[in-house]
Amino acid sequence: MELPKKLKLKLKTRLDSNSLRTLELNENGIDFYSNDYLGLAYSTKLLNETHRFISESKHPKNGSTGSRLISGNHSVHTELESYLATVHNSESALVYNSGYDANIGFFSCVPQRHDSIFYDELIHASIRDGIRLSNANSFSFKHNDFENLAKKLSQLENVDTIYIVTESVFSMDGDTPNLTQLIKLSKQYKCKLIIDEAHAIGVFGLGITQTLKIESDFFARIVTFGKGLGCHGAAVLCHSDLKNYLVNFSRSFIYTTALSAHSITTIKFAYQYLISTPLLTDSLQQNITYFKDTCKALTISHLFTKSNSAIQSCIIKNNVKSVANKIIAEGFNVKAILYPTVPVNKERIRFCLHNYNTKEEIKTLLTFLNTILIK
Repeated sequence: MELPKKLKLKLKTRLDSNSLRTLELNENGIDFYSNDYLGLAYSTKLLNETHRFISESKHPKNGSTGSRLISGNHSVHTELESYLATVHNSESALVYNSGYDANIGFFSCVPQRHDSIFYDELIHASIRDGIRLSNANSFSFKHNDFENLAKKLSQLENVDTIYIVTESVFSMDGDTPNLTQLIKLSKQYKCKLIIDEAHAIGVFGLGITQTLKIESDFFARIVTFGKGLGCHGAAVLCHSDLKNYLVNFSRSFIYTTALSAHSITTIKFAYQYLISTPLLTDSLQQNITYFKDTCKALTISHLFTKSNSAIQSCIIKNNVKSVANKIIAEGFNVKAILYPTVPVNKERIRFCLHNYNTKEEIKTLLTFLNTILIK
């Protein structure tokens, strides 16, 4: 059946602007584009431990059979949530099927009419979508600019509750806000802070808030498992009253089939492996340092966003897809990030670093990138 004209036009616009998305298979190159920062997605140790546990347990089935409010709530779910609350220094935790589900579910139901949400202009699409579904007023502030945020907060009148949301590591720039400054500002204006730690878990231990010992200053923290932990799912870390509220009003939690026992068990084993094996994170941090040092030596640091995380983005305003294709032809898996994922004139190649990348691979990649950029 033919597409409606409006949909055809939108696809054509993407095609004409060279920004049409397609599904591709690049399985043979050296990985500099996946979120599998610690290599746990391919860990045979985790795979075997999960299989053994499921085979020997009372949950040897393929699916969870339903939503958690009907038939899908099993002991492995509640045990994982208790475990997550303990390791993340939180009173409670509620597991969602993905980071997108967690953000949609949280922001669509927690902020109410006559509340206000302030969000970083570069916040993740899942948070933006959740905010759009809420009845609260919403305002963006300049990226990591808390003077701009303070100015906007000072102009508020007749607001019930104020929420501020940011990320500990931004997914496209890889940078981190000054969280100490943000906490001070939130206390001044009596705001509730929410932080998404998706790209920090595993890269910075159990998250930047815990590394800085400031987790108690946040109303809610969202952690995801599909990146540094190499599996799938997410959780909201929060007070038990907020968890109870989410169970009752968060539609993406209520109206979906629960994660299977296999998925839940994989999450727990991934956490245990992460906590017991600090070398996983240490080797990644060494690669991040080596990548940045190599960029300095090649005098191309100025082309990259300021990041100390596993995400290192090189801004290429013109022909970014052509540059990416040349790098792919050399045997490296990378991805050009285009508008509307990033702003116009901020197109880039986002290099994702892993603990399994070798220093030789990093140096070869950056040396080749440099030869392309100086032509």
